[in-house]
This record gives sequence, structure tokens and C-alpha cells, in this order.
Amino acid sequence: MLPKTPAKGMRDFLPKQFALRQQIMATIQKTYESYGFTRIETPAVENIELLTSKQGGDNEKLIFKILKRGEKLENAAESELCDLGLRYDLTVPLSRFYANNIGQLPSVFKAMQMDSVWRADRPQRGRFRQFVQCDIDIIGEETNLAETELISATTQALSNLGFDNVTVHLSDRRLLTALADKCGYSDSQKPSVFISLDKLDKIGFSGVEQELSAIDKDKAGEFINLIQSIVNSDNPFETCADVLNGYLPDSVKQNIQDILYVTNSLIQNGKVVFDVTLVRGMGYYTGTIYEVYADGLNSAIAGGGRYDKMIGRLTGQDIPACGFSIGFERIALLMEERGVTFDGNRGIAVLLDKRMTADERTNVIRQCADLRKQNNVTVLNKIKNFGYQLKQLREQGYADIYEYRNGVLSKID
Repeated sequence: MLPKTPAKGMRDFLPKQFALRQQIMATIQKTYESYGFTRIETPAVENIELLTSKQGGDNEKLIFKILKRGEKLENAAESELCDLGLRYDLTVPLSRFYANNIGQLPSVFKAMQMDSVWRADRPQRGRFRQFVQCDIDIIGEETNLAETELISATTQALSNLGFDNVTVHLSDRRLLTALADKCGYSDSQKPSVFISLDKLDKIGFSGVEQELSAIDKDKAGEFINLIQSIVNSDNPFETCADVLNGYLPDSVKQNIQDILYVTNSLIQNGKVVFDVTLVRGMGYYTGTIYEVYADGLNSAIAGGGRYDKMIGRLTGQDIPACGFSIGFERIALLMEERGVTFDGNRGIAVLLDKRMTADERTNVIRQCADLRKQNNVTVLNKIKNFGYQLKQLREQGYADIYEYRNGVLSKID
């Protein structure tokens, strides 16, 4: 027999599940539109050269690659077999989209994307091989107005979905680089140092120090001590600024301070805090980075940052860009587990007797056509277990149910 379950890491959605997902997406879209973001769409498939351009970090190892049409598999190199792949995020395709359409876009472009992406990851709770991302990006704005707009819009969207008391963790990749410079790490060592620091919430300070010792034993202790002194201080940002005096430009310090002040003055459902341990895995981040956490959850429900160098690799000229992505699947799962439903009003159900004549059936379908001018109408034949059918229709969200009697539609109470 053929398999009846979805491919591993993929899912089917029942009507109620899909209705909830649509409502979540509609809420996010409406919120983002109120901040001036406009929705775009890019292809699910991109050229493999773009997807493997060293901009996606470890996600490039998880690409679903597409075989060239008609190519033989025998004795062929991978580069000869694959020319396309499924997108693993929405930021890399957005950069290509902007570079391709720059002449038709405003100087400051506020983009919104809500689409599926694919990663050949190991499936687990809340992690799938096909999943939806909800992104907003501002391209062309070099000041921190971009960050404040993105943080404000995203926290408002989460508030509209019922997520209050959120905490936005904020840092800057340039700050992490300065810390590594202070400890004497080479440019080739820095990516590994940041990858280890990114595991802090999973393996703790001792685990991170052990991994750093494998990179450079002489520098591990100093780096960990610096991080701990900042984390444990009464004012982590001021402590970090003092520690990095002479290593970090004053403009970067002022930028972080400004964002912290403005966003904490704006958002109503939480706070923004400085977090020196924040890394973000993508290699394309060049400046500010941020993640959002909700009460009672250990994993971030949204994240993003500034990537001012990515588009320049396609256009030859760097263009400032900044984005934020909501973890749609995690939010949908949480809301489903909390019992949130969106049945809505499906409209009207009209039930027919199978013994009706052709003229009667024609008459009732004409009446249904008139009803559809004001509402959704589904037409069904009655089943033998009529009571069970009524129960199912009401559970599906049909507010009004009619049957055809003596030439007219009569409502069933």
C-alpha cells in the first residue's frame, strides 16, 4: 500500500487547525500593514548559487537540493547534479528580490513576507522540515529608526495574538567582535567562539569554557570571565561599555543605548534588555541583533537583526537592511496547546432531501445563489443520522442551518 502519512517533518492541517493558522497570519499581517509594511512573494525555488553563498550559516547544510532535469546520477559530481534548491529562509531571497527590482522600489522599502521555507533538519517538537516564517524587513534605512520600527511592530503583533510580558533581548555583532578582539582571538577563531557562546543557555558557562578551551586554551578563561562580569553586574550595558572602552566605537554604544531607550518608551506589552550573550546564528548579521522571549518559554518566539552587507554582494554596493522574523510555527503550536480556537461563522448550511425532484433541487440552488450575495452557503444532502449531521455542522461553525420545505428554505432551530 502507498503511504498515507506525510513525508517526515511535514504535516497535514485539519480545518480547525488551518482556520487558527489563517487567523494568526491575518492578525500579524494587519498589524504589520498598520506600520506601513507591504507584502511581497518570492519563489519557493532559488538558484543553488544564491542558497550556498555563505550567507545562511549552518542552514546551508540543510538545503533541499533539486536534481537537474534528466541528468544521470552515475559518476556525477554534486555541482553537476543540482542547480536549484528550496529556500531555507526568506531573507536571502528578499535580498535577491530587492537587487532584481531595485529600480521599481522606494528608497526605503518596508517589506513583509509570510511563506513556507524548507530545511532538511531533524524533526522534533516545534521543529519541522516545512514551516512558515513571518518576516518584516526595512531596506535603505541606515539609522536605528529601522530597529525601533521593527521591534515596535513585532511586539505589537505578538500582543495582538495574546502574548504579553515579552522581553526583547538586544545586542550587536560588532560588540561580540570587540569582546573577541579584547581577548586576542583571531578572525578565523571568532566564528567558532560565537557558536560556542550561542550554546550558553544549553550547556552553561562551564560548557562554553570547555568548548572555548578547545579553540584556544589561553584565551578561554579571560573571555568567560568578561562575559560573566557583564551578565552579573547591576547594569550590564554600562559594564560592557566600560569593559570595551577603546575596542568598540562610541557610535555603536550610543546606537544600542538609543534603541534601548526608545523601544522601552514605546512598547506596551514588555521590555527591552541588553544581553551580551545574544549571538544569533546567521552569518549575515553585521550590527544589532535581537530576540523576543515570552513568559514561561525557554526558546525565542521571534528574532532578527541588521544585515548591511548582504544586498551588496548582489548589487556591488552595500545597502542598509534590517529585519525581524516571528516564529510562526512555535506560536501556532503554543496557541493550539492553550486551547485557542478560531471557528468563526462558516455561514449557512442548506440540507436537501435526496428524494427531491430535479425542479425542487434547481429551485433551492437558485435560492442559495441569492443567499451567497450576503453570506457563505454550503449545500448538502441529509444523511440517515440527521441529529449527528446537525451536531457536526454546528461544531464546524455554521451559525444557521436550513432545510427545504414546501418550496422555501426554513431554518432549523
